[in-house]
Amino acid sequence: MKRNAEEQRLSTRHITRRALILGGAQAAFGALLVGRMNHLQVDQADEFLLLAEENRIKVRLLAPARGVIYDRHGRILAGNEQIYRVSMIREDADDVDEVVTHLRGLVRLDEDTLQRALREMDRRPHQAVTIADRLSWEELSTIAVNVPSLPGVTPEVGLSRVYPLGRDYAHVIGYVGRVSDRDLENEEDRDPLLQTPQFQIGKIGAERSLEHVLRGKAGSRRVEQNAAGRIMRELGRTPGQSGKDVQLTIDAGLQNFTQARLGLESASTVVMDVRNGDVLAAVSSPSYDPNLFVTGISVPDYAELRDNDHRPLHNKIVQGLYPPGSTFKMITLLAALEAGEVSPSETFYCPGHLTVSNRRFHCWKRGGHGWVDAAKSLRESCDVYYYELAQKAGIDRISEMARRLGLGAAHPLEMTSVSEGLVPDRDWKRTRRGEEWVVGDSLNASIGQGFVLASPLQLAVMTARLASGLSISPRLVRSVDGQARPSGVNGPLGINRSLLDLVRDGMYQVNNSRGGTARGSRFDMAGMKWAGKTGTSQVRNITAAERARGVFRNEDLPWNRRDHALYVGYAPYDDPRYAISVVVEHGGGGSKAAAPIARDVMLYALSGGIPPLDAYPRGQRGQAEALLSSLNLNPELGQGPGSSEA
Repeated sequence: MKRNAEEQRLSTRHITRRALILGGAQAAFGALLVGRMNHLQVDQADEFLLLAEENRIKVRLLAPARGVIYDRHGRILAGNEQIYRVSMIREDADDVDEVVTHLRGLVRLDEDTLQRALREMDRRPHQAVTIADRLSWEELSTIAVNVPSLPGVTPEVGLSRVYPLGRDYAHVIGYVGRVSDRDLENEEDRDPLLQTPQFQIGKIGAERSLEHVLRGKAGSRRVEQNAAGRIMRELGRTPGQSGKDVQLTIDAGLQNFTQARLGLESASTVVMDVRNGDVLAAVSSPSYDPNLFVTGISVPDYAELRDNDHRPLHNKIVQGLYPPGSTFKMITLLAALEAGEVSPSETFYCPGHLTVSNRRFHCWKRGGHGWVDAAKSLRESCDVYYYELAQKAGIDRISEMARRLGLGAAHPLEMTSVSEGLVPDRDWKRTRRGEEWVVGDSLNASIGQGFVLASPLQLAVMTARLASGLSISPRLVRSVDGQARPSGVNGPLGINRSLLDLVRDGMYQVNNSRGGTARGSRFDMAGMKWAGKTGTSQVRNITAAERARGVFRNEDLPWNRRDHALYVGYAPYDDPRYAISVVVEHGGGGSKAAAPIARDVMLYALSGGIPPLDAYPRGQRGQAEALLSSLNLNPELGQGPGSSEA
């Protein structure tokens, strides 16, 4: 049926409207598409070009050379050596197992290192991980030739820490090691260097304390790689900034001699320059080779160090805390003299003990010393004399004097875990123990027993202050990047010189007068003499029953129940230059075990080389010659006559 004219007109109008709507929609969509394409291709062209470049170009950090550590004469104590290694990025490798199998066919891979690397790649798939370290040049060349068939693998030339003098500096310098997860958690600066493969940071000692000085700043290199992740060429390189070099105050020759002289003893020695606080030697024995830790010590090697009862991993210089024994008596004497509680000539009678509050406090000499004045109290180390002083001076004065002389403080030395020791007083016992101080505590403290604890470093500082009359602080770092560090001189102690002279005279008599506890370790080198004080600190209680039947001799006891042996001294007596402290764990008496070591080390410091035999008493020269010739010294350090000064 045909539609009339009106129906045809309406139908045509509807079609035209739909066409306009559809055409408009298409036009709008086309305009939107053109606008979007214009935005992507014109407005954001630079951004997409950068993204494309970043997919093709990789920027890799370059680890800087770690700063070198020198002794006071410029000998390298911690340096860097060139090594060859291979790293892999899991994300860039097509098949890790296949790549590793291929590598095994080219070079020998250490299984422990490889397994550790594979575990690390699982945790850090986007980062380069070292899978083979310390390769030979031939092995690296072999891998470099086959790199096109080893996706994700990069042969590298790097630097690793090395300690040429090994054991001599393990406790002073410490060592570096690979960055661990714990290191990353503890780092506040989040340096991206810590993410680079096999990067090494200081773990303990000066390496740790001076980490941000020695580390340096990272460099970078831009490399082009193809779609398979293989590096095609290097596009540019920005060198890093090497770490700053550090010069220590230590004398390598004196350090080596001291280490050799301590031998296999569980002991420590510190030598200081009393004029500026320079630490010339700081030795903890036995030691270990820090090079073992640089790339990761083996389980058997670590177990051997860990299980040694002489504790080679323990830094006795600053961590070892001991009752100072009779080396503390100069402090008690100065406290009583300064307070006016006793005069130098005043005497007390020593029958071998003193009874206080129904308790008997014994002197080391069972038969007693008779009438004792200040000089004799030091010369013969009478305990009863100091029991009397303790009751007159009181613990607070004694503790205050101890702090003035350097005890009870963590001296800011560039080592880790520096202990502050313990100088007790009434407030300390009330706060820490919940008990009141009693007179017996004062008597024990007056002879360096009871609660008192000091490190070998603190004892050396004490001796340097007594010798100089100055508030000397120890200095380990002489300069950084050629810029000198301040000396350790902080002004006068504020102790009357006549009182210091009295104490010094008593210390002189210890070494040089008949009856002196260290007379057997005297010397006379070109007219130079020295002064000192022996000490013996108990590590066990002696019962009344044992005293009645006779106290066991140290040599009859198991090693770990014997007394500690201590000695402090300075030389020359009339113009002090060097102060020394020696602690021999479970060594017995200070006069027998510690003083002879101190004498040999002091003579080396004074002569700048092997001690001359004519400095020893005539009857001891044969024994001294045999001992000195038996020492295992480093011939490269020139152990002959010279000067220990810079």
